[in-house]
Amino acid sequence: MMKARVTVTLKNGVLDPQGQAIEGSLKSLGFSGVGAVRQGKVFDLALDGSDEAAARTALTNMCEKLLANTVIENYAIEISN
Repeated sequence: MMKARVTVTLKNGVLDPQGQAIEGSLKSLGFSGVGAVRQGKVFDLALDGSDEAAARTALTNMCEKLLANTVIENYAIEISN
């Protein structure tokens, strides 16, 4: 069994109102020196099998079809045994 983590973030240049709201809230809570907050998603998955190449192909397909909106989001895949 393998474990995978998919991190999905907005592409540069895409407005991030949630990130801006978080940044404003952090500042109002007294956390100074915080800027350019970007919000994203993390998916942790357990995968059957031990073929890392096949797992990466399957994960890429998952991202392209469901986990990420590739028009406005990037994704990164990490796989561990």
